[in-house]
Amino acid sequence: MPKKIRDKVNDLLNSEEEIANVIVKGWVRTRRDSKGGFSFLEINDGSCLVGIQVVADHNLKSYQAVAEHLHTGSCVAITGKLVASPGKEQKWEVHASEIELYGSADAEKYPLQKKRHSFEFLREIAHLRPRTNTIGAVMRVRNRLSYSVHKFFQDRGFLYLHTPIITASDCEGAGEMFQVTTLNLDQPPMNNGKTDYSQDFFGKKTALTVSGQLEGEIYAMALSDIYTFGPTFRAENSNTSRHLAEFWMVEPEMAFYDLDDDIDLAEEFIKFLLKDVLENCQQDMEFFNKRIDKTILQTLTGIVDCDFERIHYSDAIHMLEKSSEKFVYSVEWGCNLQSEHERYLSEKVFKKPVVIYNYPEGIKPFYMKMNEDKETVRAMDVLLPKLGEIIGGSQREDDLDALTARMKEKGLDPKEYWWYLDLRRYGSAPHSGFGLGFERLVQFVTGMENIRDVIPFPRTPKHASF
Repeated sequence: MPKKIRDKVNDLLNSEEEIANVIVKGWVRTRRDSKGGFSFLEINDGSCLVGIQVVADHNLKSYQAVAEHLHTGSCVAITGKLVASPGKEQKWEVHASEIELYGSADAEKYPLQKKRHSFEFLREIAHLRPRTNTIGAVMRVRNRLSYSVHKFFQDRGFLYLHTPIITASDCEGAGEMFQVTTLNLDQPPMNNGKTDYSQDFFGKKTALTVSGQLEGEIYAMALSDIYTFGPTFRAENSNTSRHLAEFWMVEPEMAFYDLDDDIDLAEEFIKFLLKDVLENCQQDMEFFNKRIDKTILQTLTGIVDCDFERIHYSDAIHMLEKSSEKFVYSVEWGCNLQSEHERYLSEKVFKKPVVIYNYPEGIKPFYMKMNEDKETVRAMDVLLPKLGEIIGGSQREDDLDALTARMKEKGLDPKEYWWYLDLRRYGSAPHSGFGLGFERLVQFVTGMENIRDVIPFPRTPKHASF
């Protein structure tokens, strides 16, 4: 039997009985001294939102030895007994028999003395912000959602695939990629006035990936159902509350799925994740509902219980054009829908999630399958109230000639994608997939306003600490 390192606070608070010998290890949240010769310490170890109360007798020798250091932020190990608490706020408390100080925190300099700090301030001390209630709750919810992603696909027989982080292909064709090179940037090798990437580490120009989709398709064409879940990167110089330079994507690819099958899976996926977090993160979700967004529980429950609306892109444009809403961005057939348009449809028109499908081919990437009208492709976006797009996907083009033609139309050299074309040349099959931005999901579930507060270490323009 493994040695007991400690008793987690969450386990103690949910205990069914008193325990004679427990070891609590964590950080002091608050300290209150009574006139009766006792100190009341709230100790939190991150296993749950709240801490556990520890009652320490001032006559304890171990208490006397460390008392002057027991301030907010200090780290301690406390041995004692779990007993019923006379207070109403929690069922159990720990009566200390020994206190050991691991690390003190200067009461005058520790930056988390106040109970509330702005999120802007907390981003400046990203190394300490996990100790706050909000960020701790966000990370527990993020952890549960990560687990749920894997459970959803594993239960359905999907294989988890690790696609490359360094790539020589631009999936989206936008060109907003972080370059990876070992060349001397002060004096790069030149050939005919251009950088000679044949002398670079990989012998060609490479970058950090914006998506694992194309590589995922390779394995879907052999293993049928796969998914990726990993970091992706986009060098978009944006400082909005919705964008990160480094973020995580969930990207399933399925052989033999058409667009309708793709939409069905996406809806099932969203509902599964939301239902799971509502059931398994109740305390943290109640915190978000109380402190961040008082409608979040109602919103998530409503999504789990409803059928998503499905409308053609052309119908969506018609609804937007005839509405009396004043949009910042004008609407016409062939335009990219903006967040304001997506939220109007999901919040005011249908009042529930909306799936828009069959987008104009001119605004979508080369790999999406063309419809018979030759004007639209079999693409779909899932829109959520309060957020807008959460999932983007499509049926992939499986015809060799059609795919080659689309590449040329988009200004891409088919020779650079010879391996991708081989998938259509040798045993092509209908297949589909989608991508979900994981941080946007966490942001939506928690109600947090800024995406920088739902990832442990945000990467944005001019910010790459740690």
